[in-house]
Amino acid sequence: MTASQALASARSTVAPFHVMRVLAAAADRARTGRPVWDLTAGQPSTPAPAPVRDAARRFLDGHLLGYTPTAGIPELRQAIAGHYRDRYGLDVDPGQVFVTTGSSGGFLLAFLAAFDAGDRVGLARPGYPAYRNMLQALGCQVVELPCDADARYQPTVEQVAGAELAGLVLASPANPTGTMVTGAQLAALAAHCRDTGVRLVSDEIYHGITFAEPARSAWETAREGIVVNSFSKYFCMTGWRIGWLLLPTELVDAVDRLAGNLAICPPALAQYAAVHAFEAYDECDRHVARYGSQRDLLLDGLRALGVATTAPPDGAFYAYADVSGLTDDSAVLARELLDTVGLALAPGVDFDPVAGHRFVRLSFAGSAETIDGGLAALGRYLSAGG
Repeated sequence: MTASQALASARSTVAPFHVMRVLAAAADRARTGRPVWDLTAGQPSTPAPAPVRDAARRFLDGHLLGYTPTAGIPELRQAIAGHYRDRYGLDVDPGQVFVTTGSSGGFLLAFLAAFDAGDRVGLARPGYPAYRNMLQALGCQVVELPCDADARYQPTVEQVAGAELAGLVLASPANPTGTMVTGAQLAALAAHCRDTGVRLVSDEIYHGITFAEPARSAWETAREGIVVNSFSKYFCMTGWRIGWLLLPTELVDAVDRLAGNLAICPPALAQYAAVHAFEAYDECDRHVARYGSQRDLLLDGLRALGVATTAPPDGAFYAYADVSGLTDDSAVLARELLDTVGLALAPGVDFDPVAGHRFVRLSFAGSAETIDGGLAALGRYLSAGG
């Protein structure tokens, strides 16, 4: 083996996801019997809806569960199209619905189909790190659009227009901030992208989890972009690894060819079960109501402790808190909090490589008891002088 053969590829040298290290350390601590107040998890704390679980049992016992069509079983593509009719008033052709292995598989297919190596793709900063890392691994030029609390951490048409982009990834509600663009802002961004040839990739995986106005879809304005969605968050199906894309007509065949080679098809059992997720809106909406109460509990508790959340979340289940009064290194703070008081949270450096050292992300997707315990632990840390 030559020296070059012993090295990993250049495309694999992406930044680590620091929160995964926090989760591993929290699990190690829990195994020793010490308390852990876990406010890191970006997933619901409840199982998949009852109709999904019931369907999975039936299909597991009664079906072969072999390969499916690459784009997903027709019943699921039709059900997803029906979801857009019922929840958004949109007429979506099931032929433009493409079922994926979670939203992560969807992003990979979308980026491969829409962008070439060297293309400039814009992202809000702070933002979900997998966008940046995946695009960099594919050879794209990531153009970070700095977004502050005054802009609710969301990009503007003016920023996009001045950046000479081939594509834009937009998340509303966003991770890590939970903030949303307004319907008018989304329409303006989608129209600008349509009119200037910028391919919009609209991350809508937290749709359904909002606390005031419902989230709007980019396809309400323009269908030249790609919509990414998932059963993971609103439908509480993270481990089922099932998501979907809405694709402009000219990208359907490209995505089908890519997906057939990369994954053959999404998980069969998850597909058959997910058809029945749309029977569970009431169950899922009860979870959203609970997230809303826990959002208020967390924000009120942080405020009482003097920790600022300068742009309170509109949706998802995260708060992005400014901890610059406590540290100039949020990764070090995260380790100290876990080691000393058992509080696990996500350092902001995952989401913003420039200013993230001043921020942390806290999840309120768990139980109220976990949030109360986490706030009490933070209070003990602050009382002890940090």
